[in-house]
Amino acid sequence: MYNRKLTHNNLYEESDNKALVREINMAKNIQTKLLNGERPKLENDEVSGISIPARLIGGDYFDFYPLSNGKIRIVIGDVMGKGIPAAMLMILTRGAFRTAAESTKGPGETLTAMNNALYRDLRTLNSFVTVFCADWDSDSGTFSYASAGHSLPEIIKKDMTQFDIPSVKGIMIGGLPNQVYKEEKVTLSDGDLVFLYTDGIVEAVNTDGEMYKVDRLTKVLKSVVSKNIKVIEEAVIDDIKIFTEGLPQRDDITMVVLKIGKESSEISSFNAPLV
Repeated sequence: MYNRKLTHNNLYEESDNKALVREINMAKNIQTKLLNGERPKLENDEVSGISIPARLIGGDYFDFYPLSNGKIRIVIGDVMGKGIPAAMLMILTRGAFRTAAESTKGPGETLTAMNNALYRDLRTLNSFVTVFCADWDSDSGTFSYASAGHSLPEIIKKDMTQFDIPSVKGIMIGGLPNQVYKEEKVTLSDGDLVFLYTDGIVEAVNTDGEMYKVDRLTKVLKSVVSKNIKVIEEAVIDDIKIFTEGLPQRDDITMVVLKIGKESSEISSFNAPLV
């Protein structure tokens, strides 16, 4: 009798595990589709993003939102933690961004609206999200931006020099209530490269315990600044693999690449935003 009961329990446990694996894979597919939706098609510029989770699903986030004034709003974020809990908060962040982008005038206001929407939930869950948000205006060449505790992007000029943009500080989303996020802006030129990223790139570790760091990243970006964004993405990913020497990925790796073209650009097509 005991053995028969034990066998039944094992069957139930095996069935539960299969159901769990199936549901995790479904969640992975949902997240992959949300992160890899149609990219904005720019007339002359290029923009794209890629996210590689450390586990089946991750907590990094990036998105693009076309604005009625012809600009495009770009966001990249990193939810505290990894795996399923971080992925769930990532979905909340996505909804908050898309709702805020629709009704706010600039990246600073967008971050304020996101913080107002998410603060109570994130405090209840003892979590937070770092977010960098920017507007790209191809007509004027203006890149305006605000940060909620997230790293500034690396900008490499056409002549392979590094362009340090003015610092802008802000509390991470979920850190404090009623936050106002200041904006800064810079003017970009043809051939400039804007690289937004999460810390899974610069904090990747090799077999000696050393971190990848920003200096190595900028060296790679300078070497491919004249290439298209697909080549730039692959160059960074390949160099991280070389550096880590096959060690398991410890954190989600996410990047957004904006390559400024030779002429003014405009958004030619994009799916209607979904919340």
